[in-house]
Amino acid sequence: MTTFDERENAFENKYAHDAEMQFKAEARRNKLAGLWAAELLGKTGDEAAEYAMSVVAADFEEVGSEDVVRKLAADLGDKASAEVIRAKLAELMPVAKAQLMTEV
Repeated sequence: MTTFDERENAFENKYAHDAEMQFKAEARRNKLAGLWAAELLGKTGDEAAEYAMSVVAADFEEVGSEDVVRKLAADLGDKASAEVIRAKLAELMPVAKAQLMTEV
């Protein structure tokens, strides 16, 4: 294997790892957002965990996080606007990444 092939392999491996970590971070962020929303809705325990997982599942409807924003906005009603939800998602992304880094 040439040096070029090794570099190409390393780049492909790094890209795959970065994509996987981004996916995991978004899923973790969505779970955290779901737990936040569950608290606003008065859900606790297993009910809150189940709701958080429904928020994670909502992200598989389309690319990007607008599907999550729509679900949370519909569920929360006047408890949080779409802008507040987007801000919360942005706030939770570094938290999710930090949690993933401590698990490794």
